[in-house]
This record gives sequence, C-alpha cells and structure tokens, in this order.
Amino acid sequence: MAERSLRGTNLSALSMETDENVVLSERQITRYVCSNNHVSELPFSIEADIPPVWECRCGLEAKLVDGPEVEGKPTKAARTHWDMLLERRSIPELEELLKERLELLRRSRGEKPSKTA
Repeated sequence: MAERSLRGTNLSALSMETDENVVLSERQITRYVCSNNHVSELPFSIEADIPPVWECRCGLEAKLVDGPEVEGKPTKAARTHWDMLLERRSIPELEELLKERLELLRRSRGEKPSKTA
C-alpha cells in the first residue's frame, strides 16, 4: 500500500518547496580563460571569495580575467634512489661494497678471483 501512495512522484529530483519569499543573494559574473582561450563565465555571490584559478572544461587551469597573479607553489626537487643512497653511504664505502659483491658473484660462477686491488 505504501508503494502506491508514492507513485507518480519523483522524490529524488523534485522538491515540494516553492521559491516564494526566498531572497537570493546578489550575483556577479566572473570570467576565466585557459591557455586554449576557452572562456568560462561563472556566477558567484557578491560576498564569496573568488578563486584566482578554475578548472576549464578541457582540463587545463583557467585564470581569472583581471584577477591577481597566481603565486606558484614552491616545489622540491625529486629525490632519486642515488640521492637517498648517498645519504647513507659515501663513495669509498660504495666502491668497497661493489668490490665485495663482484668477488662473491665471480666465486659463485667458478671464476678465479681478480688480482686488481
């Protein structure tokens, strides 16, 4: 019986409230332009903080027309495996480890030990 009483109404998309006596805030239209020259015009409330960048429909970053210049975030250089290794070991230590590992490898293959040292 409860199913029949809800027939014909779309509860997920429709609101039963009306717009009577609702005061909308004042709006301003802001324009953003991306590097592909796509222009996006968006309405914001007069009281809202306007973001200096907006994602364009093409996926690039669009900048606010006549807005403040966007400050770039400082980026750290990527640390490589070599950089992290050098934080733990010095070059002479690494050379010594390399010699030890090469000798172990040669012995496991049945080769004679090298006489360079």
